[in-house]
Amino acid sequence: MTFERSTIPHCIRQSCLTLNRRFAGFTVLLVAMALPAAGQALALGTAKNAPPAPPPAETDPFGRSTPRGTIEGFIRATQRDDFVAAARYLELSDKQKAKTDELVRELREVMERYYREPLAAISEAASGNLDDGLPIDQERVPLKIEGKQVDIILKRVKDPHTGLIWLISSGTLAQVPALSEAIEETWVERIMPRVLLDHSFLGISLAVWVAWLASLALPLLLFWSMSRLGIFFLRKTVNDSRRLRLTTLAWPFTVVLTTIVHLLLLPWLGLSLGFRILYTRACYVFLVIAIAWLLHRIFRLSFERARSLMGRRHRSDTESLMLLGQRVFNVLLTLVTIFVVLSILGIDTKTALAGVGIGGVAVAFGAQKTVENLLGGIFLLTDKALAVGDTCFISSRLGTVEDITLRSVRLRTPEQTLLSIPAGALSQANIENFATRQKILAQTNLQLRYGTTTEQLRSVLGGIRKLLTDNPKIETNSARVRMINFGARAIELELYAYVLTADNTEFLSVREELFLHIVEVVEASGTAFAMPTEFIYAEKMADGRRGGLSTAGEIEQQEKVTSERSRAMMKRAI
Repeated sequence: MTFERSTIPHCIRQSCLTLNRRFAGFTVLLVAMALPAAGQALALGTAKNAPPAPPPAETDPFGRSTPRGTIEGFIRATQRDDFVAAARYLELSDKQKAKTDELVRELREVMERYYREPLAAISEAASGNLDDGLPIDQERVPLKIEGKQVDIILKRVKDPHTGLIWLISSGTLAQVPALSEAIEETWVERIMPRVLLDHSFLGISLAVWVAWLASLALPLLLFWSMSRLGIFFLRKTVNDSRRLRLTTLAWPFTVVLTTIVHLLLLPWLGLSLGFRILYTRACYVFLVIAIAWLLHRIFRLSFERARSLMGRRHRSDTESLMLLGQRVFNVLLTLVTIFVVLSILGIDTKTALAGVGIGGVAVAFGAQKTVENLLGGIFLLTDKALAVGDTCFISSRLGTVEDITLRSVRLRTPEQTLLSIPAGALSQANIENFATRQKILAQTNLQLRYGTTTEQLRSVLGGIRKLLTDNPKIETNSARVRMINFGARAIELELYAYVLTADNTEFLSVREELFLHIVEVVEASGTAFAMPTEFIYAEKMADGRRGGLSTAGEIEQQEKVTSERSRAMMKRAI
């Protein structure tokens, strides 16, 4: 049976459409779920066919994965007199194993006497230094013996438990007894008295302690004397202000040079190798801090010198920008010093930098206003909107800019209060800077009384114009005085003149003197200024009693109303 479209009920058609939509949606959902499943199956199939990933490289628990780690581990073990642990860093042959302790002791003496290179010079790569001219499985550690170089050879071998490791080769160990027998006395042992050599403190002989103290005291005395001599010549050739600035560099230079000389002398003092390594690291940290101190002094003097030059040239905006630049430099210098010290102490600075980067992002989100204030201060100075010492009208407050920091602008108000305004808010505020003006406007209205004759008025105008022309502090081209209006109580004159000064105190003095001369001109012409007088009338009642008091304006209004009423009554009568 066939039905026409018009014969199908409306509800059945709606049900069919609904079923069709649901079926289509269900089909789309099945396809969307099937696509990820197919992708996962394809990925699993690819993973099954792919070759297995190589196992992660094993790390030696004793630090022998790198040449430097082997030498450091051997030195630490010998400092503890742990010969069993020290033997782990040696490639011992069957014959050498019988005298392991003796070999360890002799190798320690040879290295303490003749190894003078910093440990940082030894490769820290697992593959060693590939450009030293040796086979790829060998690495050299140089010793200086009587002006000749003798190498300790490290060899990379396969350990059944930890994989490839570096060991001091058996060939080097075979030469150790001969090198140990050839050891001669150091200059400290030859020069110092036997009583100092026989007594020790912290495991180091008193003779070495005396040599250590001399390696510090003698360079310090030498460079301090040189600095005193330099200051003496500065007094003869340089003025006081510059000499005082330069003398502040004397102690930083003395400390830096003394530390450098002390570090160069350390290998010749006869200190034990382990102590020398730790002490050298501490000296490097101190040297970095001393250099940062010296750079801080040098750049502070440079910035002060540049700011003084800008101040003499009246470039206060550039002077303020230099002040902000000096503070940014101090922050950067501190951060660089911290990271260099961390590197010397053996801390992984890459991880620290990554942490700083992640922390910087977090801080940037949490301290958006602080960053906004910092950039706002920089933009204000680069745009030359204001500078330290400028008198400005900011955020509805008048004051003098006292300081521009990395976060805010400090304004000293006329009430002598200190107003701190965030630099970010200043970038969106209206700033009226009075320090940039070269002249100050003096404008006022003069009111002469009614009754002033034309001749008197011309005399007043001519006298004031002559005052403006003859005053050297008044800008002649723009100065004017004009009659502008017949006011309600006086004849009004407008005075308009620029005083050629940027100093507000001087402006007030010039304007005061000008106003006094104008008073003399008005008095000499025979007229006077209008008085702000209000006439008061006393009314009497019809019975003779005194009524209220009325002003002239009120009387005039009352008379106007009375006259209007009289005219209205006359019209009605007509």
